[in-house]
Amino acid sequence: MTFRLFPGSRRRGASNTSTPRRSALRGAAVLSVAALALTACGGSSEAESSGGGDGDVTLRFVWWGSDARHQKTQEMIDVFEEANPNINIEPEYGDWSGYWDKLATQTAAGDTPDIMQMDLMYIREYAENGVLLDLSDVDMSEIPENLQDAGATDEGIWGIPHGVTAYSVYANKTIFDEAGVELPDDTTWTWEDFKDKAIELDEASDAYGLTNLQATMTFELWLRQKGKQFVTEEGQLGWEPADAEEYYDYYKSLLDDGALPQASVVAEDQLPALDQTLTARNQTGMATWWSTQLSAVQAASGDDFELLRMPSMTGNSDDAELWYKTSMFFSAYSGTDHPEEAKQFIDFLINSPEAAEIAGTERGMLANQASVEHIREQLTDTEKQVADYIFDIEDELGDTVPIPPEGSSDFQNIHLRYDQEVLFGRLSPAQAAEQMHAEMEAAIQ
Repeated sequence: MTFRLFPGSRRRGASNTSTPRRSALRGAAVLSVAALALTACGGSSEAESSGGGDGDVTLRFVWWGSDARHQKTQEMIDVFEEANPNINIEPEYGDWSGYWDKLATQTAAGDTPDIMQMDLMYIREYAENGVLLDLSDVDMSEIPENLQDAGATDEGIWGIPHGVTAYSVYANKTIFDEAGVELPDDTTWTWEDFKDKAIELDEASDAYGLTNLQATMTFELWLRQKGKQFVTEEGQLGWEPADAEEYYDYYKSLLDDGALPQASVVAEDQLPALDQTLTARNQTGMATWWSTQLSAVQAASGDDFELLRMPSMTGNSDDAELWYKTSMFFSAYSGTDHPEEAKQFIDFLINSPEAAEIAGTERGMLANQASVEHIREQLTDTEKQVADYIFDIEDELGDTVPIPPEGSSDFQNIHLRYDQEVLFGRLSPAQAAEQMHAEMEAAIQ
């Protein structure tokens, strides 16, 4: 099988800081011994011992997810093994809560799996510590160019995107229709229009006009529209307290002007179970969500929803600076005994029509656009709406978001806490901005 890199793909700069950083991995001292593991072991011990002398290859493949994901993944493995009888895939899976501790422990012990499901929060640390295989020659020609380097640094490509999502506004069309309020034109609305529409809906219906702005995604979008980055390619904060102060001035104006409910309601809606959100309970007309969560929200709600672009500063959707986010990657171990076979299996997971038919959207809307078209008829109406949204915004996207630095897994909780401080009036926007910047900067040092 031939692997090739799409000619238009780009690489991002790797971090070159020498400042010690707190590990995002939760296994103690995991990657301090990972380099020793790489030199001490040429590949996973199980894979090496289970391969016979007849040319058979065994690859360990690990992932997290639900029972439905486990079943669908095993079906994909069966199809791959039938087409490649000399390659055996040993599955290892579990849920999110224990996945990273287990993977970190395996890495420290020199027992890293050959192929792994990888998340954006952890890919930089594994890559920078030499654990991941460069996948630059895996075919990504059917993946949008804006997403191809989502798992890349200047040194190589460390993860191939499997699913794709984009930030969006969920508009409860049922609430809009019952209130007699027109849906906004999402190609021309500004942040002030966003506020005005929420106020109009709040006054015309029994629902709130808007609920909380998700952290940290909304602030990141705000910064991008101002020509700045939330984090830089070098893994540092790309903004100053004054930028956050401006954002918090706007956020507080939503509350003061009646676009948001009282602060206690906003706080309760920050991190509940999906079916307990104001959106799923049909108590808000608009809310910010990742696009691929629409099926679950609509199923819990029972109402009809419309996916809308996020507002822009200028009223031109070309300036909205939206981006594609991968729901997860597939990565491989740099010390595997069978790098070509590992790439072959990842290529199958990403590019095979048979794999797409089995997986559907279980891992999110497929990043491979040809695969989405291949399975379009089996998508639900809601999934088709998500696919259309992903395709419709492609020509309007901004630059790819850099891989987040180690320590950034704390950013959301930090941000949510300061959101509450501002909305409850315990800190001014300027105070919250200064303290949030300092705390986030400390988290990545």
